[in-house]
Amino acid sequence: MKELKAVEIGKRVLIEEKNAIQDLISALDDSFNKAVELMLNAQGKVIVTGMGKSGHIGQKIAATLASTGTPSFFLHPAEAIHGDLGMISKGDVILAISNSGETPELLAIIPTIKRWGYKVISITNNPNSSLAKESDVHLFLNVKKEACPLNLAPTSSSTSTLALGDALAVALLELRGFTAEDFARFHPGGSLGKKLMRVYEIMHTGDELPIVKPDTPLKETVVVMSEKGFGASLVVNGDNNLVGIITDGDLRRFIKKGGSIDKSRTDDAMTENPKKITKEILVVEALEIMEKFNITVLPVVEEGKPIGLVHMHDILKSGVI
Repeated sequence: MKELKAVEIGKRVLIEEKNAIQDLISALDDSFNKAVELMLNAQGKVIVTGMGKSGHIGQKIAATLASTGTPSFFLHPAEAIHGDLGMISKGDVILAISNSGETPELLAIIPTIKRWGYKVISITNNPNSSLAKESDVHLFLNVKKEACPLNLAPTSSSTSTLALGDALAVALLELRGFTAEDFARFHPGGSLGKKLMRVYEIMHTGDELPIVKPDTPLKETVVVMSEKGFGASLVVNGDNNLVGIITDGDLRRFIKKGGSIDKSRTDDAMTENPKKITKEILVVEALEIMEKFNITVLPVVEEGKPIGLVHMHDILKSGVI
């Protein structure tokens, strides 16, 4: 039986694809600046198109652009020939992908696109190809050979195209000043977006808050804690400024030291100057504070006054972890 050498083959492929990206880096020139400028200044969308493996890579590039602040979608060139060219609208820029630069379906739609006045950016491995010559900007892949031993299956070329698409997207992201908050807006249901969730999105407010005064009889505070269900009460002074917090743990420690629930006030058992947060901090940051200080509730304050409360259970339900 022939010895299995899959690891060696895998390493060889990865090395060849790494070398292909190095060759791509060396080929990057002012055309990249021009392509980014066209996409950055587009009044409409970036329409990505390509056939076969180039089409699959194009779909990923379009998705990455759209999720990082550059409106974009993928247009299948074969469908475009049969009516989907109508999806292109004023102000759009075309990003056409073809390793050979001679893909018939692409070449069939480029003349119409050009006649309508749209700008075309192409990515090919042949700067003398028909597609490259018809483009306003051409980006050269500079792939010398595929990682496929037959030099047939798109491997190094598809990897380089994907990397070049990422380079375009990140350049646009940085030039637009795209922020983590912007990313969260485009990913409200994903785990990445959830990690960027703010405290105000999950905190309890208004009548939900368990509020007591320092001189409130401790037995009444216990009732408030039980009714509100957070295992804690926020303690405020006459100006409604937060001065303390009392939790189930504080009560247990107070009783263990000989304190009486029936004969004591809230400030006899509360923790003064508790840890607190603002509504704008990330939920993951609130979680870090809870873990660091081994607490399960955090008051949310604004100008010293409690406006909310976050419990560990709220963070768990939010899906950030």
